[in-house]
Amino acid sequence: MKNLILYTLLISCIAQMNAQTFNEEILAYREAFKKEMLEDERAPLEQDDFQFLRWFIPNDSFKVKCQFTRLTNQEPIDVPTSSGRIKSFQDVGVLTFVLMNTVCTLHVYQNNTLAHLPELQDHLFLPFTDPTNGVESYGGGRYIDLSRQALNEDVIWIDFNLAYNPWCAYSDGYNCPIPPRENSLTVPIYVGERMYTGPHKSREH
Repeated sequence: MKNLILYTLLISCIAQMNAQTFNEEILAYREAFKKEMLEDERAPLEQDDFQFLRWFIPNDSFKVKCQFTRLTNQEPIDVPTSSGRIKSFQDVGVLTFVLMNTVCTLHVYQNNTLAHLPELQDHLFLPFTDPTNGVESYGGGRYIDLSRQALNEDVIWIDFNLAYNPWCAYSDGYNCPIPPRENSLTVPIYVGERMYTGPHKSREH
């Protein structure tokens, strides 16, 4: 009985340490997110605007194991943006995972324009919508960034704690892709960036 109690306490301590490490990683990501925003001349937010950024509490249950099914020989698709313009994307594959006891699928895309830039040719795009949109998170959906290297295997992990708002959540003047209909989740994603609470900005195209 004594050994069982000690074992239970050890498991509890390890779980707490893992949770603390996970939270620290997410908080570090958010600081890097703000730093990158400040360093990008095209970005809509400045230091004073960060007081209006909001995030859900980190939750490692929203880091999910996904089966990746690669798609080949797909025709480019036209994706409308928040400004009404159209962007060309390639559908590179489908992620299948279980979240809240629900089987979910999301398509992963590559921007055909960015694919020609050496520094961005490995960048992949995971846009999605969920029931929190327009209530607790931005109404137009959220994004997660991936790299082609992450999709070298058939099984990968996706962390919804890293979901962020498109720039059009903060300001007009941007061409933010609208998540395609097939990337509409039925389960609410209560992690990642929440709705921006600051005044909406204006920017020339």
